Amino acid sequence: MLEQTQNWINKGAEVLMPTYARFPLVLTQGDGAVVADVDGNTYIDFVSGIAVNALGHCDADFVNAVQDQADTLLHVSNLYYNIPQIQLAEALVEHSFADKVFFCNSGAESIEAAIKLARLYAHQKMDGDRFEIITMERSFHGRTLAALSATGQTQYQQGFSPLLPGFKHVSFNNIEAIEKAIGPNTAAVMLEPIQGEGGVRIPAPGYLAAVRKLCDQYGLLLIFDEVQTGMGRTGHLFAYQEAGSTPDIMTLAKGLGGGLPVGALLAKEAVANCFQPGTHASTFGGNPVVCRAGKIVIDRLTQPPFLKQVRELGMDLLKQLETLQKQTSVITDLRGKGLMLAIDLNISAAPVIDAAMKRGLLLNRTSENTLRLVPPLTVLPEEIDQMMSILSEILKEPSDGKT
Repeated sequence: MLEQTQNWINKGAEVLMPTYARFPLVLTQGDGAVVADVDGNTYIDFVSGIAVNALGHCDADFVNAVQDQADTLLHVSNLYYNIPQIQLAEALVEHSFADKVFFCNSGAESIEAAIKLARLYAHQKMDGDRFEIITMERSFHGRTLAALSATGQTQYQQGFSPLLPGFKHVSFNNIEAIEKAIGPNTAAVMLEPIQGEGGVRIPAPGYLAAVRKLCDQYGLLLIFDEVQTGMGRTGHLFAYQEAGSTPDIMTLAKGLGGGLPVGALLAKEAVANCFQPGTHASTFGGNPVVCRAGKIVIDRLTQPPFLKQVRELGMDLLKQLETLQKQTSVITDLRGKGLMLAIDLNISAAPVIDAAMKRGLLLNRTSENTLRLVPPLTVLPEEIDQMMSILSEILKEPSDGKT
């Protein structure tokens, strides 16, 4: 390992809590879908901050807007209005089902807000004592205690008991399981339209529409966690739009800020108006700088050619992966929408990621055997080709990817 990299890693180990199994890279700059480390090595980035850098690294319009806003107004709190916050909320309302928006700082915070709003709505508008939320096995909703309680993966929950009560976990893509779990205390159903951390699990056609119908039948709220699927990741601005199933509440983060920390809770007016002054808040939520950044992102994504290009790039990438699957016995399954794809392997994904990094490609895994590809939405066709060349070289090798 080169000296500068090792020096910074050593310094980081002294002062940072060991909450991450970090790769031995110290990244210092980025441009589009390419990042560079402190020693000058470059990498094609198919992680993009875990589906965050929607416009890639250091997009010129994005950077100029952030710099301009930083020169104008940094922070004033929500004791007052600020124009970038209003403008971003207007854009989100214009392009979604929602009537009202609440801003926070992250995906987990948006989930926390959704849980509170659903329970408050149930307390005010529903008969009986309704507080339970049905969520899915293999779901991931965040690391805060309520979001962790909602998450349907025990691996993230170990050591944090007692968890928050009021959640039932049922199998994903199983409408009968949801109906069976509905009881006198049920207030809402919450799920990801595509499970991201669960391995890019895509529901069967009609499943999300059936969940909507079931919620209507039993008078329940439907919450879509679009923290990862939202903001163009699937080739549509929001995944629910393709599924033909409209939620009552939706959470956003990741790509919304294009690299800056912002989350959002969107809701229909009848639900949103349960929040009143004092019921929920966020000191930094709707900060002028991050909202200015978010407005650049949504403006770019809603330009007519953009999402069509994301869909086309995703289909081309999937076709190339299907060709590779025929050429190697290592790939067992492929799935995805837009530029959110997964590759199941019959070998460990970790050495494949290490081998790719040595060749100048950054990849991510969601489980022991699943690679996830979430490049910037602005990734170039030639960069996809370069990624495929590297990945093909690794997966065609008669080893477990360690070379």
